[in-house]
Amino acid sequence: MTDNRWRTAALALVFTLVAGACGGGGGESAKPPPEEPATTSTTVPETTTEPPTTTTIPPTTTAAPTTVAPPTGLAATDAKVALSPTGIVVPIIRKQGDAVVVGTPCGREATMTKGTPLTGTVVLDAGHGGREPGAVGPAGLTEKALNMAVTDYAKAALEAAGHGVVLTRTKDYRISLGARGNIVTALKPRAFVSIHHNAEPDGPRPTPGVETYYQTVGSSAAESKRLAGLIYEEAVKALSPYQGVAWVADNDAGAKYRKSSTGNDYYGIIRRTQGTPGVLAELGFISNPPEEALYAKPEVQKVEGEAVARAIVRFLTTKDPGSGFVEPYPRETPAGGGGGVDNCEDPALE
Repeated sequence: MTDNRWRTAALALVFTLVAGACGGGGGESAKPPPEEPATTSTTVPETTTEPPTTTTIPPTTTAAPTTVAPPTGLAATDAKVALSPTGIVVPIIRKQGDAVVVGTPCGREATMTKGTPLTGTVVLDAGHGGREPGAVGPAGLTEKALNMAVTDYAKAALEAAGHGVVLTRTKDYRISLGARGNIVTALKPRAFVSIHHNAEPDGPRPTPGVETYYQTVGSSAAESKRLAGLIYEEAVKALSPYQGVAWVADNDAGAKYRKSSTGNDYYGIIRRTQGTPGVLAELGFISNPPEEALYAKPEVQKVEGEAVARAIVRFLTTKDPGSGFVEPYPRETPAGGGGGVDNCEDPALE
């Protein structure tokens, strides 16, 4: 009995231990507690903050604009004609920096940096010059010298009357017809007169054998004719008081024209100045000994010059028609040479 009660007690104890080990309350199977989720260790690399790439933009430099210095001297003016530092009148062809390109007396081009701009309502042309003496009197008076003296007196009288004057030739140098014409074309004056003295007359005449030639072609023809009549009128009036002079002349002395074979004006100096009323004036015959002696006197040169000036003033300020118009006889003999550029030597301009 005793042994049986011990076995029974022992079995009960074993049962209790087994039951406690195998289950929880309520008879449910015991579940193991949920495992903690595995912690994923992500190693974040240490952030290195790189300095930003710095692009250095150079400061904007506003370049100073290219400054072109304004021209100086003649180039800074609107002059069309100028007097060179040595006293030579030249037409301005174009500007070149601080200089100007001009036409020379021999028809070439030259550069000039200094000079005096010229303007005027009248251009006077002393015929011939330099190696081109023109007619020469028996006693040696040259036409080029006489023409220059009379032109200077005419200029002085015109300026005294308030009219600006430009000369084509200022000294004893050669100047081509083209260069003379270029001065007139550039300046566009109101009147142009080329002053000459004649040779080889047809014969004696009781009055001075003045001849004036006018233009027949172009817009200035009518006014050129009027100017020729006025110069003839004033020159004859001024010279006639000289008593005892055995005057000579061409048979058609007076204010007239001369045509070329093509129908244009024959004389280059008035042909090249068409558009400006122009006249070629032959004031007397230097080849006639009594006249040469008269024209050699400065006071007579002054009388001639002032006569030309009076005619020009009348032309500019009145509608006077002039006088002495004649119909010329046909001329077959070429006029005396002059105005070419063969062996022409330009004077110094600066």
